[in-house]
Amino acid sequence: MNKVTDILIVDDEQVVLDAVNKICSAEGYKVDQSITAEDALKKIDKNNYRLIISDIMMPEFDGFQFLEEIAKRKILSPVIMTTGYSTVENAVKSLYNGAIDFIPKPFTADELISSVSRGLKYLEIQKRLIESKNRTNDESIIYVPCPAKYFRLGYSSWAEVENTGSILIGVTDLFIKTIDSINELELLKIDDEIVQGNSCSQIKSKEGLLHYVLSPITGRIIERNEQLINETNIIEKDPYFNGWFYRVIPSDSEYEINHLIPCSSDRL
Repeated sequence: MNKVTDILIVDDEQVVLDAVNKICSAEGYKVDQSITAEDALKKIDKNNYRLIISDIMMPEFDGFQFLEEIAKRKILSPVIMTTGYSTVENAVKSLYNGAIDFIPKPFTADELISSVSRGLKYLEIQKRLIESKNRTNDESIIYVPCPAKYFRLGYSSWAEVENTGSILIGVTDLFIKTIDSINELELLKIDDEIVQGNSCSQIKSKEGLLHYVLSPITGRIIERNEQLINETNIIEKDPYFNGWFYRVIPSDSEYEINHLIPCSSDRL
């Protein structure tokens, strides 16, 4: 029977492996590590991991190839991608190809733990979803998917293109479920610029963890949902309509929308 370990760390720099191991172990997680993607895949064949943290820039077999192989093998373990080469392209490509989060290096211990916390809860939700599908007459709702006409960046944020050409953005119900409950919300100001794949808001959970929401598009904020500042429960009750964060004038929506996942595909 395969051994169950909380986290597998994959990075070609031993100093990074040691740092992530130290942070996660201090939180009580059982950690394993690999210095190459090839070695990581061998370990995955023999062990069950609740979460995988992988670097992008590795020799011979990079993080994107590793992510592709994880998908081919239908491995349920969520993957968090990290890199010292933090670009919009790396962030968006990671999330488009199935990673549940992207953390640029150098990251803080708090940033890592927040991401790990969401990743482990994401796995729990996916398992519950599979179990409910296997049970007959089970009509329980685990989370509400994005409306079909929306587009999403990974599982975290969504974008709705309005008839006027502006775009509404917010967070998905699944993202909210991975942070349990919202305690505080920090929004940017009107006229601030946001960038696809970069943080556009911060959510503090009742656990005290700070979670960064990555923007699905690039543009200028022309309106923000002021009601959310004092009534964060609106986001939890209605994340896709009354719980929107910003109305944005996009910089290049035609190009960037192509790098988002159509929510209509979630219903196939």
